[in-house]
Amino acid sequence: MIERGLEKPGKTKGGLATAMGVRPGAVSEILAEMRLIKASEIAPIIDYLELNSVPIMGRVGAGAIIEPEHEQVPPEGLGEVELPFPIVEETIAFEVVGDSMLPKYENGDIIVVFREQRHPPSSFYGEEAAVRLKTGERYLKTIERGKSSALVNLTSFNAKPINGVKLERIGEICITLPRGLRRFLRSRKSKR
Repeated sequence: MIERGLEKPGKTKGGLATAMGVRPGAVSEILAEMRLIKASEIAPIIDYLELNSVPIMGRVGAGAIIEPEHEQVPPEGLGEVELPFPIVEETIAFEVVGDSMLPKYENGDIIVVFREQRHPPSSFYGEEAAVRLKTGERYLKTIERGKSSALVNLTSFNAKPINGVKLERIGEICITLPRGLRRFLRSRKSKR
């Protein structure tokens, strides 16, 4: 995680050492597994390297249709969401728009998904996921088997299904942040 964090623009071993309050060579020793990380150094490492920040890369429709070519999301995303813990995997986030997945997902919730699709589409049958159709729209839906192996049906808790569509990508959900928790995390961060 430290190596990944040091790849971010503006992050250096020297800057990390300063944030940790240690001599510059200590970071190299940690990376070479010659030195262990002390418990008191974990929070400064997470904060400096932003290991708990995930970019919000757009919106995903739960009742709303999100067409990325009209959404105007800059390449770096709409901002970042800070998780209450660091995350090892490469992830991105989407803001939920709409109410078709109530009561589980509300308008304004954030879902964090793995950046790369890690499993075949058939392994997602019966699961909720952020999906991008071949036609470009993004949805938060439950994936069901379609009439052929190339097609799926997308169902909601309280909306009509979208039947017989081809998926370009499936974003496996690993974390859901309710909008109330987002407000709490923002207020906690501003107090620091």
